[in-house]
Amino acid sequence: MTRRVFTGGQVLDGTGAPAAPADVAVQDGRVVEVGPGLDGDESVDCTGATLLPGLFDAHVHVMMSGVDTLRLLQTPFSYGFYEAVHNLRRTLALGITSVRDAGGADLGVAQAVRDGLIAGPRMQIAISMLSQTGGHGDGWHVCGSEMPLMGPHPGRPRTIVDGADEMRRTVRQLLRAGADVLKVATSGGVLSARDDPRHPHFRAAELDVLVEEAEAAGVAVMAHAQGAEGIKAAVRAGIRSIEHGIFLDDEAIDLMLQRGTWLVPTLAAPRAVLAAAAAGASLPVAVIEKARDVQAVHDASVAKAIAAGVKVAMGTDSGVGPHGDNLSELSLMADCGMTPEQAWHATTLSAAELLGVAGELGSLEPGKRADVVVLDGDPTDLTGLSGRIREVYRDGELVAAGGAVVEAGVIPPR
Repeated sequence: MTRRVFTGGQVLDGTGAPAAPADVAVQDGRVVEVGPGLDGDESVDCTGATLLPGLFDAHVHVMMSGVDTLRLLQTPFSYGFYEAVHNLRRTLALGITSVRDAGGADLGVAQAVRDGLIAGPRMQIAISMLSQTGGHGDGWHVCGSEMPLMGPHPGRPRTIVDGADEMRRTVRQLLRAGADVLKVATSGGVLSARDDPRHPHFRAAELDVLVEEAEAAGVAVMAHAQGAEGIKAAVRAGIRSIEHGIFLDDEAIDLMLQRGTWLVPTLAAPRAVLAAAAAGASLPVAVIEKARDVQAVHDASVAKAIAAGVKVAMGTDSGVGPHGDNLSELSLMADCGMTPEQAWHATTLSAAELLGVAGELGSLEPGKRADVVVLDGDPTDLTGLSGRIREVYRDGELVAAGGAVVEAGVIPPR
């Protein structure tokens, strides 16, 4: 097999070690050696660049392309699938070779990527979000009509549930539909006009059933959780990750540290809502007001969690904001107290650990899959990252260069 060596650059291997000059050798889709002066059959000149492991975004919505209510009402059902193709390509071109889709993408989208029918990152999918009546996923509006964040779709079960029995049945339906991870809203949210992000949703018995069924199926649970009480309920139930974590208090942080619960901050999300509103997007006034109210407290909560040592994985909520700007999340995490090295770790090995794939991905170590990102410049400079991705390799093969997907990397349909 051809041995390809990435030479002349420095390596930030994802393990937490500082960047240092080194070469990386890959063969048969795997990293086989990291060190100085390596040789091989082919070489990739990385002078002036840094080698990184394939990046992760642990919270995306590839079937969403903004939150303009009027636009969504006028968008044909099938249009979102074509947008997903575009969104997946933009994400892969950033060096993000693995994502966790937090609702929207169905098994067909994930299978198309897995089969090589379309270009995109590896995907774990939640399919939809479990919500109580009147919760973050309930699309009911005061006019009497419904427009949920994730609309009706034959591959996406209806996930408004009340009571333990409905929870159990719907979880099993999501698993049957192909969910790799389960998502639940344990608090209200920003984008749902009829609830309060600070209020807890679902009772302990309902969450216990959810976690019981998830554990039986060998999958993890992620919780949209913004208010402190909803966060604590999720942590006590054994849910693996808290998404957003806007109103974290000291008790919630202590619980997360005790239980080893992950935080996926999505700091870009409220900013994206406000940017959309400023650009003229049609959004309920309540949504805009909530986004404006939470941004500062969100930043402060995440900063407190980082300082306390809560485990953090990078996630953006892209789909609420534009796909292709995902890497701006790293500078937002740095603004909340992370060093650049910690921000990269959250985007590589930490995220791989959250998704349960750290044995294969997340760092440039011998034996792991050869997902390699060539980043121009110094990795401690977190500015302009999207424009600095020189090349992206997945399993040792070039899949993107200069911000665009390489078409040869797409396998023809079978």
